[in-house]
Amino acid sequence: MHLDHQHHLAYCTNIHPAESWAETLGVLQEHTLKVRDKVIRGDEPYAIGLRLSALAARELMEEDNLPLFQDWLSSQNCYVFTINGFPYGAFHGTRVKENVYLPDWSSTDRLVYTNQLFNIISRLAPEGVEGSVSTLPGSFKAFKADESSLFANLETCARHIEDLSEQTGRDLHLGLEPEPLGHFENTRDTLAFFDRLLGQSDDPDLLLRRVGINYDTCHFAVEFNDCRESLEAFRDAGLRISKVHLSNALAFDLDNPDAMRAIAQFDEPTYLHQLITNGGERRRFFTDLPEALTLLQEPSIMTEGHQEARVHFHIPLYADPATPLRSTKSHVSELLAYRRAQPDFCSHFEIETYTWGVLPDDLQKPIVDQIAEEYRWVLSQL
Repeated sequence: MHLDHQHHLAYCTNIHPAESWAETLGVLQEHTLKVRDKVIRGDEPYAIGLRLSALAARELMEEDNLPLFQDWLSSQNCYVFTINGFPYGAFHGTRVKENVYLPDWSSTDRLVYTNQLFNIISRLAPEGVEGSVSTLPGSFKAFKADESSLFANLETCARHIEDLSEQTGRDLHLGLEPEPLGHFENTRDTLAFFDRLLGQSDDPDLLLRRVGINYDTCHFAVEFNDCRESLEAFRDAGLRISKVHLSNALAFDLDNPDAMRAIAQFDEPTYLHQLITNGGERRRFFTDLPEALTLLQEPSIMTEGHQEARVHFHIPLYADPATPLRSTKSHVSELLAYRRAQPDFCSHFEIETYTWGVLPDDLQKPIVDQIAEEYRWVLSQL
């Protein structure tokens, strides 16, 4: 939806299982229009945050699928301003975990896929509306990716985005999404990565125009980063905030045995749930909940001054888990307060609670009701 003449809010359709184009269009018809009817009044255009797998993107560009989709959007008074290009393949109903980072930005497959997403968004974004694509933070730390390949592919993508922007007159941009244990994951890592990326480039201004940051409030909260300080640091460095993902993480106190038992219910086999403990300058990082649940029983954790743990598990924006767990909702509130003070910092906002299929029962609502309630919460904060 239009928040005003230049700011747009959607929910990301990665919450719905869909890999082919036919499946993707099906969930838009089955679920997205029902959400629209709950949150839009009158004849206001409705914004869609589209998720396209590599398969769906290829199929959408075949035959007359894209013109037919444009006709469908017009008939439903909907528009697309952003595409989630992080998950390349299957994202539901199978073990995703670290595979969500494959192929990474060292692979030409990732480059081809992302360029295709820009071919699509350059045609879907309405005139006068920016078009964005979000993607992974280069790679996963454990993959030890070759940065020269990451840089080369990102620069090639930036040139493709620049060409499309000039051809279409649309401002198009890519948002790299820092995530716990990604190739870069927090404010310090992100600034350092962009320093290296820009430093090796023959045209850093091109990169600054077309490649920026997808700021996910869940991810930066898990990293114990201060929202305002992070955003100011990125902007001071001249980095573009391409898009904001609005999402919550889980938090709990390490000295509470009940909390340790309660967090175990969020251990599920589909997604990676990185956990970070806060011990001042000494933090501990765990790749996933099973590892953390074992090692956090060690007495040394307590003696090292670790007090709080945060978990990369997206929970609905309006919801708080049952005590002794809590959410990182305050980070989202701080970002929306920052937007009120600095409305020009970003124009694309997307609700991204993709974990509906694996949420514990006490956090579940019918999917359309959940998404509509998240919209209402966000709008109440604006």
